[in-house]
Amino acid sequence: MPVPVSAPSFQSVTQPIEQRYRQYAQKAAQWTKQYEARGGKVYCGAGCFHCCDMPIRLSLAEALIVAQALDPAAATRVAAHAHKVQANARSAPDEESYVERHRQEVGFCPLLDRASGSCTQYAARPTRCRDTFSAFPARYCAAGAWEQMTPHERRDYQREVARTPGTDGEVHFIAPLEHLSEPVWITASKSMRQHWRMEVWGDFWNLTTLAADPQFMQAVERGQGRAAWQRASTLNLSHPVTLEIEEV
Repeated sequence: MPVPVSAPSFQSVTQPIEQRYRQYAQKAAQWTKQYEARGGKVYCGAGCFHCCDMPIRLSLAEALIVAQALDPAAATRVAAHAHKVQANARSAPDEESYVERHRQEVGFCPLLDRASGSCTQYAARPTRCRDTFSAFPARYCAAGAWEQMTPHERRDYQREVARTPGTDGEVHFIAPLEHLSEPVWITASKSMRQHWRMEVWGDFWNLTTLAADPQFMQAVERGQGRAAWQRASTLNLSHPVTLEIEEV
């Protein structure tokens, strides 16, 4: 079902997020320019999609932006993916298994165009898809990359990460570009609290599907966390790993 985008409360929630997205893009571009001028390299680029099978956490405010951008066919694909995520959340014995199985079995985001390697909803993508950048070649981002390394290769990897500027010294992703996105998370939290008297966080595809459900969003608008959870349960989209509702 389409999201009732004309609802003023939805626009008032999402507009501050969209403004933060624009600010982040400007700051990230400036930081990257300086980083590259010092000899750093960002390996991410058009057509690279090895990270697009990772679990993604976002706010309901961000999910609304995505949901409003989808046509019915894309929304159907996202909903099918959400149910695969739910099945994984219910059966995974621990967080590590959940992440591994998400990448290996749940698979790539349904909004990814595998032929071109591009996101079909690039302008609406959530924060985590905006701030994840690699200081290493794409093969290191692929699922199973660490597991397939020999002990010698793992030691080499750890040494290279430790001496590569921009990383946190443990993994090859560029930490400052993630830190620059923190105002988006803070704004999402404040916006949801202000307009809904609650915060809703969870899985990307789960929340994007729920954002398109009028009954779920009606409960959220009314600040009725229990009713929102019950509606998600009716849709088979409620699990503590994929849906967090906190009334304030």
